[in-house]
Amino acid sequence: MSERFYLYDDTVATQTRFISFMGENQRHDLALITSDRYYGKTLVLDILRNKFAIIGRDDLEEPGYLEYAYSIDEETAEELRSFLEELI
Repeated sequence: MSERFYLYDDTVATQTRFISFMGENQRHDLALITSDRYYGKTLVLDILRNKFAIIGRDDLEEPGYLEYAYSIDEETAEELRSFLEELI
């Protein structure tokens, strides 16, 4: 077996915030992970849908980004967007 080639192997300090809230149509269980790794963006894990995205303010303003990243409809994405705008 050949030697494994690592592109990187870093350990960084992170801050993780777990948030659960009930929207108009469904529940959202999120983990927001911040570090200096993603240029000021936040790694947002949607625990119920088993999806994640690296999100910054610019991504929240991008039409269709949340719908694509989390495989959700427009109404659910708008609910999530308005919530994340308060935190990111």
